[in-house]
Amino acid sequence: MQTPSRTELPLTASSSGCGCCSTNTRPTPPIETGVEYGIEGLTCGGCVTSVERAVKALEGVDTAFVDLVPGGLSRLVVTGTAGPSAVRDAVTSAGYSLTSS
Repeated sequence: MQTPSRTELPLTASSSGCGCCSTNTRPTPPIETGVEYGIEGLTCGGCVTSVERAVKALEGVDTAFVDLVPGGLSRLVVTGTAGPSAVRDAVTSAGYSLTSS
């Protein structure tokens, strides 16, 4: 018995991975003048969403963007008038931590 031939479909980067862990990278938006923080413990897009949502909810935050480095030191850029202690508290409440430097 002969196995019918299958059509091989190419894998594309846009369809790989789950919604929160996709290998897709989003472009870094141009940042006006923002405060940069190092953030530890992020591993996927779900982590990024949690942090950005927590920081954006702060009064005085205009924008918050995370540049993800899975398993490494990611970068959080915040624009607006929110203070560093409020940003640190928001990141901590999301389950992550800012670096001490």
